[in-house]
Amino acid sequence: MMHPSITIVVVREDPRIQDAQILLDESSAAFAIFSGDSGQSRFRTEDLCSARGEYLIARTAQGEPLGCGAFRRFDYGVAEVTRIYSRQSRIGVGQAILQKLELGAVTAGYHTLITEAPSSNKRAVRFYEHNGFTPAAPFGVCAQSPGVCYFSKALCSITA
Repeated sequence: MMHPSITIVVVREDPRIQDAQILLDESSAAFAIFSGDSGQSRFRTEDLCSARGEYLIARTAQGEPLGCGAFRRFDYGVAEVTRIYSRQSRIGVGQAILQKLELGAVTAGYHTLITEAPSSNKRAVRFYEHNGFTPAAPFGVCAQSPGVCYFSKALCSITA
């Protein structure tokens, strides 16, 4: 657990840099533990490099990477949140990443966020529920997959 006084700095970064690739590999390994699939076959860094996508890295004030998160275009007005990951369950990292992703999504013109999590990943399910996401109808490539929780969140009340 991080000391509460440690500053978390979340900034948009290129998902192709070394720190990003390491964090994405770590997140893929973590996702594979819960779902049996790393999700790498459905994840393209190019989706995050456009004006309609965003990749963030959370760092300490000294530059140490703590975690990452992203959104990509799903449909007109709808962005999919993906790859929210925090090293060693550090308190506040996921929350800081999600808040910045929400602001970025509003700025990019989205009105809704969607995401999914394996139902076996109770920590992720609680995280999304705690942060205002509500259950949603299945969507995307995994729509027919059992054991997946789907969520959405309206962004209309968030100010950029």
